Amino acid sequence: MADGAVNFLLEKLTSLLVQKASLLGDAQGEIEEIKIELESMRSFIRDAERRKERSKGIESWVRQVRDVAHDVEDIIDEFMYYKDRRQQHKNGIKGFVHDTLYLPKNIIERNHISAKLQKTKAKIHEISERSKRYAFDKIDEGGRSNAASGRWQHHGESLLFVEEDEIVGMEENKDKLRGWLVEDEPCRTIISIVGMGGLGKTTLVTRVYNDQIIKQHYDCWAWISVSQSYGVKELLRSLIKEFLEAKQVVVPSNLGSMNYRQLVDMLINYLRPKRYMVVLDDVWSIDLWSKIRGAFPNSRCGSRIILTTRNENVASSVGIGSRVHRLEPLLENDAWALFCKKAFWNDPDRSCPRELQALAQVMMKKCQGLPLAIVAIGGLMSSREKTVVEWKKVNESLNWQLSNNPMLESVKGILLLSFNDLPFYLKHCFLYCSVFRDGYPIKRKKLIRLWVAEGFVEERKGMTMEEVAQDYLMELIFRSMIQVTETNDAGRVKTCRVHDVMRELALSTSEEENFCTAYDGRESRLDRKVHRLSVYKNGENIRLSTSMSHHLRSFFVFETEMFSSSSLHALSRNFKLLRVLDLQGVSIETIPNDLVGLFNLQYLSLRETKIRELPKSIGRLQNLQTLDVRNTNMERLPSGIAKLPNLRHLYMYRYNDHNFETFNFLSSMQTPSGMWNIRSLQTLASIEAEKELVKQIGNLTELRRFEVTKLRTVDGADLCTSIEKMNRLLYLSLMATSEEETLHLEALSTPPSLLQKLTLVGPLKGLPDWLGSLGNLTHLYLGWSRLGEEMLSSLQVLSSLVLLELKKAYTGKLLHFNAGWFPRLNKLSLWELTKLGCVRIDEGALPSIKSLYLIQCRELKVVPQGIEHLTGLQELYLKEMPEALVQRLRGDRSEDCPKIRHIPTIKHVFRRAQSWEMETLP
Repeated sequence: MADGAVNFLLEKLTSLLVQKASLLGDAQGEIEEIKIELESMRSFIRDAERRKERSKGIESWVRQVRDVAHDVEDIIDEFMYYKDRRQQHKNGIKGFVHDTLYLPKNIIERNHISAKLQKTKAKIHEISERSKRYAFDKIDEGGRSNAASGRWQHHGESLLFVEEDEIVGMEENKDKLRGWLVEDEPCRTIISIVGMGGLGKTTLVTRVYNDQIIKQHYDCWAWISVSQSYGVKELLRSLIKEFLEAKQVVVPSNLGSMNYRQLVDMLINYLRPKRYMVVLDDVWSIDLWSKIRGAFPNSRCGSRIILTTRNENVASSVGIGSRVHRLEPLLENDAWALFCKKAFWNDPDRSCPRELQALAQVMMKKCQGLPLAIVAIGGLMSSREKTVVEWKKVNESLNWQLSNNPMLESVKGILLLSFNDLPFYLKHCFLYCSVFRDGYPIKRKKLIRLWVAEGFVEERKGMTMEEVAQDYLMELIFRSMIQVTETNDAGRVKTCRVHDVMRELALSTSEEENFCTAYDGRESRLDRKVHRLSVYKNGENIRLSTSMSHHLRSFFVFETEMFSSSSLHALSRNFKLLRVLDLQGVSIETIPNDLVGLFNLQYLSLRETKIRELPKSIGRLQNLQTLDVRNTNMERLPSGIAKLPNLRHLYMYRYNDHNFETFNFLSSMQTPSGMWNIRSLQTLASIEAEKELVKQIGNLTELRRFEVTKLRTVDGADLCTSIEKMNRLLYLSLMATSEEETLHLEALSTPPSLLQKLTLVGPLKGLPDWLGSLGNLTHLYLGWSRLGEEMLSSLQVLSSLVLLELKKAYTGKLLHFNAGWFPRLNKLSLWELTKLGCVRIDEGALPSIKSLYLIQCRELKVVPQGIEHLTGLQELYLKEMPEALVQRLRGDRSEDCPKIRHIPTIKHVFRRAQSWEMETLP
């Protein structure tokens, strides 16, 4: 991963030389020299890291490059720390006194850092000379050419014989693939089998490919294992050989000298009259098909081409008319059966002894349904003594086992192929996921903000860093490196995770590269160059050595009650170069003033702590990008917040209660004047309205998310003027100070055209005319709006809505959804509509609805008319609804039962005594 470290450093050096050249002084020349030297080494580093087999000399050289890149980063950050500290005291008489008193110390520090730069520059020069002296760039050239000749593997013996137990749980997949191969469709069809490494894509296709009944449908067939590196001409030659040798036809002697055009013509002429089947196994490049498609004629003979790939983009690159089958992990029962077959193969019943079942289940679940891991770990355990002590030992050292045990080498090798194929800018992003503890849901927005804060994201013209990071995340998902665990109502990623086995490998790689270390309370040495540290237990027991102070950049704490304010004081005092500090949920009550000395800090999360205030001098954190103080005891932000020029995301609301139900959530904070001068702000959630703030907030033209509470009727005109300037806004939440204050929004003549989510809480004279122009709006929340009969007919023009929530928003007795209304809506929530007595749904209305929530609608005593038309409805949720309605949904005798029989889940929540209870109906 030296290429990632070097590229990261080069980006940093470039930015430093451009933006802060005046601060560098005499060091500028030395830094430029280092930058030039590293740039000259970069191309060879990338090539060396991609080689499957490297000499020990090259391994050592790459490791030295990575380490020296980290050293340079440390020196630069230390240099900028001292420069920043001097800047804080440079003005006026105080600055003169400070410089006079501390002049000797400043000279010592400057000389110390200058000596470090000179030493590191010499080291870089020596490393560069070593690569030339030993001609690393020429080593293994012969090996590479030999590998190239055998790169295109024929469908060999290793694939012809697949053990039957390795396809446990694949019958449904096999039947689907078989059906596509024997159907009568005459057009040439490309079938893509997609999934992460180790899911059994090749195994599945092998079983079907070897089926003689299927082969009877084809005139010829060929299997080529593509792998990560390929040459188009070699691939075409291998295909020709495969076809001809299968039919015992002599291969032309001049095949090796044919050019691309001749090879394509030969394949076309051979395949045109035939029905052929071709498997291209393990495709990585999205442009492979575009380069070879001309060799496969579409003669309407029913030919089939099967691709297996880990990358969704490869599957989509083959164009219209293709078929995609996404392979999923094994179900729990199938995974358990496969694990037992492997681990207890010598047992007649292949069953797990009772005393080992708990440990076996833990190991099996770590595999997360991945057949490759299940087979490998099951095979490993088959060779171990069947004792609890032995199995516990292996389970607790699984990280080490995956990296060092030869029996698990295949797992590591196959999964690391995906990691090695990542471009350098994604390697850091993927490994960063290992900072989150096992099972922790990684929130998309948080991960993106952290990547930006760490400096992993490259600038792209016309895009924010967060938008680029979003592309990074989607690429990792498409490459099957990250799994989506939850989406929002619009289908966008909300949380994600890394497969447990892949995470173990990421942790192993992270620790080996000094990228990240996880501390879980066990004995552990933390005296090396740890750059990122995640603490899972008992922070008080960690012994952070002073040797770490110049290297540690990120510190995370997960679920620890032992980390105290004194611990934070020590951290702030000794680890001055921290870039990320995440203390979410930690039981601290005060923030030490030393925290403002972390000049490099770019991400600070104090979410769900017990703090009441921030240091008054927080404005010294000039590099801070994200500040998260949600759900703390704070009521007001210090005035120094307005002096943070690089602040991009400010989260500061708290929930009033713990049920987190919509519209009960916000208690915002008072903000200092001048907030509107932080022009880099993209997120401001949530602030209390004040007269001057409402007028000036339009200066924040970069805002994507804006939430404001305690609005008064008189604020309407100024607020509308400000919002019109926020043309990049995606999320807008406006909340009145009380049910007596009307939201006046009619003056908003040009609403933000990109707006996706809108919350309006407060009385409205009517729906604003501009609402219907929001073609991108997907989420709409209306609270206390007091709207009449015309409401739905006005809202139905919002054809992109996926969520509509109404709380005390409607005063009518009937809600009538006409045919064609709300075509994409998948969640509808009706909450405290006190006069509502009937909901009528015409056939063709709400065709995409999946969830219907009815909450505290006291007069709604009958089942919604036409609910039987909602064939896709998955959930009907009722809370504190009239007993008459509940009885109509309960039991087979009710005349309404046939109307609701298609709904899988009907839940009824009600209060009994002092607690809430839930029952499932009918």
